[in-house]
Order: sequence, then structure tokens, then C-alpha cells
Amino acid sequence: MDKLELVPDVIDTLPGEIVEVTYEGKYKVDGGKELTPTQVKNVPEVKFPADPQQWYTLLMTDPDAPSRADPTFREVQHWLVTNIPGSDVTAGDTIHEYIGSGPPQGSGLHRYIFLVYKQPGKLTFDEPRVTNRSRENRRNFSTRNFVAKYKLEGPVAANVYQAQFDDYVPILHQQLSG
Repeated sequence: MDKLELVPDVIDTLPGEIVEVTYEGKYKVDGGKELTPTQVKNVPEVKFPADPQQWYTLLMTDPDAPSRADPTFREVQHWLVTNIPGSDVTAGDTIHEYIGSGPPQGSGLHRYIFLVYKQPGKLTFDEPRVTNRSRENRRNFSTRNFVAKYKLEGPVAANVYQAQFDDYVPILHQQLSG
């Protein structure tokens, strides 16, 4: 993950733990390995080391929109789940519903980063709710500002994959337009 410049583009330090992310039971996120938008179109299974008595936030972000060379929309929020009890992501509060990778044609590889933060307790988040059919409130997200606003600790775990345009991307963009 060091080589992918997550520090300083999104976070200040890399955590010591890994978020295990698996799509369709077979496509694993592995520290920058390339996956296709088709492979990552559905919500993944996520596991991370956690204290069952603590609350956590999981976010997935793309700092490379519209391209890594020109990240004008840095960052695009792809998934945001808060108030996760222990490591049970399915029991958390989904603020931004999951959307897979949708890099524009010709924009090259994009980094998709999963970050887990420890919360100081169960929190009330005032972020707008976003469905998986909307682009609203996804662009120009700042992980650093979000973490500071809610006084989150970490990241305690992270992982990243890269993806570039494939035939699924136009389908995702159409979904996000309606």
C-alpha cells in the first residue's frame, strides 16, 4: 500500500491491520491488485480485527476522479457505514450505499481504498443519506475532514485495489443517473 501513495493522498499514516474484502466469495482485495468493475459491482464481504465492545466506521473512497493525473473530484465516496458494532458491518448504519468502481474510459487505473476507523462511542452522523442510484454528495468527500469532524481513531485497518474502465461502467453510470 505504501507504493500506491495512500499516504499522503488520503490518509496520514498506514494502519497496522488489513481489512479483508472479498467479492462474490472469490475476488479478494489484495493491497493494490487490479480487479475489474464487473468483479466488484456487488457489496463485498468485509472482515477486520475489532473489539466487540467498540463501534467502528467503514468507508470506501476513490481519490482518483476523474483520473489519477487530474483528481479534480478527490475523493469520491463509494461506501460509508457507521456505528458498526464490533466487526459486524451488516449491523452498521449505512450512510452511503455501496457502489462499485466506475472509472471513466481512458482514465487509467483508479485506487479504491477501504478504511476502518474506531469511533469514540455510538455516534449520530449528520451526513446526507445517499442511495446506490445517486451521485449526489459523493464527490469531493474528504476522509481527513470526516475523521476530524467525528473524532474517529485510526485508521485501524485498510486495504486497496485498483480498477480501470470495463463494459460494466456504463451500466453503473446509468444507475447513478436515476
